[in-house]
Amino acid sequence: MARIDVPVDVTVRGAGVLGLSVAYACAARGARVRVIDPHGVGAGASGGVVGALSPHVPEGWDEGKEAQLDSLLMQEAFWAGVREAGGRDAGYARTGRLMPVADAKGLDLARRRGEAAREVWRGAATWEVVPAPQGWGPVSGSGWVVRDTLAARVAPRRALAALVAAVRALGGEVVPEGAEEGALVLATGVAGLGGAGVKGQAALVRRPGVEDCPQVYAGGIYVVPHADGTVAVGSTAEKVWDHPTATDERLDEVIAKARALVPALGDAPVIERWAAVRPRAPSGALWLGRSGGGFVANGGFRTGFGMAPLVGRLMADLVLEGRDAIPVAFRAEG
Repeated sequence: MARIDVPVDVTVRGAGVLGLSVAYACAARGARVRVIDPHGVGAGASGGVVGALSPHVPEGWDEGKEAQLDSLLMQEAFWAGVREAGGRDAGYARTGRLMPVADAKGLDLARRRGEAAREVWRGAATWEVVPAPQGWGPVSGSGWVVRDTLAARVAPRRALAALVAAVRALGGEVVPEGAEEGALVLATGVAGLGGAGVKGQAALVRRPGVEDCPQVYAGGIYVVPHADGTVAVGSTAEKVWDHPTATDERLDEVIAKARALVPALGDAPVIERWAAVRPRAPSGALWLGRSGGGFVANGGFRTGFGMAPLVGRLMADLVLEGRDAIPVAFRAEG
């Protein structure tokens, strides 16, 4: 595609999910955008395989959890808009989530959280305790599981490709190098945080027939069916590592735990092993706002795809219109 021959309004450095979502949101409002990433689209943590869009537990409610709820409720319209603009599908589906309940104590907690969800989720989704299902589902010590209808999934690489197509269709560029023109947004992931991050390892297994089934979560293990007949399992959370993109016995342990958690995985063959370092700001939350004469959108860690629709909107508000509605918990200034 030919390069833009008109002035660029916004330059975004970083072609991960946050950078591309900011670029798309700005382009959708008529701005000319240029995304620059010498490493290519999704070269870092955004190019993974899991794609779980999972809500916080509905207790200890605060500004950050409210923002995440807003973003999760924006997902369907966001990805539909991306598809309409660029013609590519992100693999999004709101399939829900199952979580096993271990014992009577856990059962009581789960039911209290269900009551809280009725209040804080605004009637947009449910958190309920139901008998453990036959077939696809987790092993449950109590015979009960939590089923939430807010959780969803997206296919990370398909989503990034869809965002690139949308940005280009709206007159923007996604290039390995180029001049920084207009407002500058830094969405450079781990590099923009001085290397700070947490390594994650995950895998894809081939398991047709469960494409529309809910994701499963327990004990830090995600099991996420995707539309192409694969199931993602992950992930580790490593603060210390020898190589940022190497997989090892820690991933073997995750795969074994996933098979034990969801027996329907059986001996489904592993078709890909993946690892990268996920950007984690010192606060542990998103890092958004003004920074050094420009703007920053970073620190997605495990929430990048889940928060992408809201981050795009908040940053487009700020960059294009000067309206700052960024929650205090995510604010980069100071």
